[in-house]
Amino acid sequence: MEADEWNRRYEGAELVWTDQANRVLMTETETLGPGRALDVGCGEGRNAVWLASKGWTVTAVDFSDVGLAKARRLAEAQAVEVEWVLADLRAYQPALQAYDLVVLLYVHLPPEDRAVVHAAAASALRPGGTMVVLGHESSNLTHGYGGPQDPSLLFSPDDVVDDLPDLSIVKADRVERRVSTESGERVALDALVRAVRPSR
Repeated sequence: MEADEWNRRYEGAELVWTDQANRVLMTETETLGPGRALDVGCGEGRNAVWLASKGWTVTAVDFSDVGLAKARRLAEAQAVEVEWVLADLRAYQPALQAYDLVVLLYVHLPPEDRAVVHAAAASALRPGGTMVVLGHESSNLTHGYGGPQDPSLLFSPDDVVDDLPDLSIVKADRVERRVSTESGERVALDALVRAVRPSR
C-alpha cells in the first residue's frame, strides 16, 4: 500500500489499532535502559508514544501524514514528546549509528524494498544497540489469521536475518499471537527477530 492508501485507511476519527503498545515490543525492551530510539513505520504512533513514556528519546517515521497527525494527538494526550518524521521508508536515511534501539513492527514491503529498509534501519544502530523486527510470518497466509494476503509482502525470520548481515542475531523465531474475533479466538503467526550491533 502506498501513502495515499494508508491515509484513506487512517482517515476515521478512531484509531485503526489500539493506543496500547505492542506486547512483544514491551517484552523485548523490558531489560533495556532508555536511550535514543527509532520507530520505522510508526503508523498512528502507539509504540513510539509508549517508548517515550518510558524515558526513551524517540524519532518516529512514517509516510502517512494522516497517521502522523493521529500520532501527534496521541503524544499530546499522554504528555510525551516524539520527533515525528514524514518520509517514505524506501528513501529514508537515518543518522548512522545514532540509536540505541531501532524497531520495525508490521512493516510489510516487497522483498527488494524490505531489504533496503532493513539495511538502512540497521545502519542507524549504535554498537551494542538492539534492533527488533516483528511482522506477519510467511506461513500466516495459509496457517494463521489476518495480515497481508499477498505472499510477497510476508517474511520469515530467516528472511530478516539475511537482511541484517552486520548484526548479531539474538533470536529469530516464529511466534503465535492470539487474536479475538467475532467468531472466537484465532491464532496469527508472526516473525520476530531481535539483533544487536556488536560493540567495537
